[in-house]
Amino acid sequence: MKQLIKLLKSAPPTAIFGLLVIVVYVFVAFFAPVLTPYGESEIVGSEFEPWGEGFVLGTDNLGRDMLTRLVYGARNTIGIAFATTCLAFLIGGFFGLLATTLGGWVDQVLGRIVDVLMAIPTLIFALLILTILGTSIPVLIVVIAILDSTRVFRLARAVSMNIVVLDFVEAARLRGEGIWWVIGREVLPNSMPPLVAEFGLRFCFVFLFISALSFLGLGLQPPTADWGSMVRDNATLITYGDITPLLPAGAIALLTVGVNFVVDWFLHKTSGLRDEH
Repeated sequence: MKQLIKLLKSAPPTAIFGLLVIVVYVFVAFFAPVLTPYGESEIVGSEFEPWGEGFVLGTDNLGRDMLTRLVYGARNTIGIAFATTCLAFLIGGFFGLLATTLGGWVDQVLGRIVDVLMAIPTLIFALLILTILGTSIPVLIVVIAILDSTRVFRLARAVSMNIVVLDFVEAARLRGEGIWWVIGREVLPNSMPPLVAEFGLRFCFVFLFISALSFLGLGLQPPTADWGSMVRDNATLITYGDITPLLPAGAIALLTVGVNFVVDWFLHKTSGLRDEH
């Protein structure tokens, strides 16, 4: 605990701001049912009611409370983005470390498969696959995770390539250690700092990607609250000078900025560079 407090005291203001943003978003996501006055898809008023005492942020195109939808949108969008990023790292990280540790034809085959997948525009490929397979939440998570795992594979392979040739890895192989032992005990621990930093960045990209798909109608489906679809559903209000559609867009931007601040700080801490005073 003391080390954590000391670490936070040494953090720059941008990192503190980013951590506060993440903590607030996680808190809101976990306690959405307690913090909201209405149900997620409950129709409580007329269409596009203005901000006021009854509805703090007004209502949406179907008469649902915007504040409630924003809070539930945090739970749905962040939760699915986090699950997708975790799955992408399990797939991409595993095959990236496996490719460099085994080398040879395994590395070549996996590398060519990833090259083919990365050659296809991600958004177009996702739209095609989701149109064919449907837009249920499990399908959405798996499809985006597989597409995003190609980037994780490339990073894991690049990082571990410099590790598998070091003396301690060669010594482990000469001792007769198995491939899984070498990956789990030697290669993976020494690859963690850049992978953890990439996890934060990948989360932002996945988060934005899911919001973009929802805005296009192929992400989270109604009546599930999602910030991307909320921007689309209430976009007509911008014509009348109402900033309500900008609220979910602002929520997306604020979380992205907060996570990037924390990732920048983490990269600086793990790089071994010292702050100049």
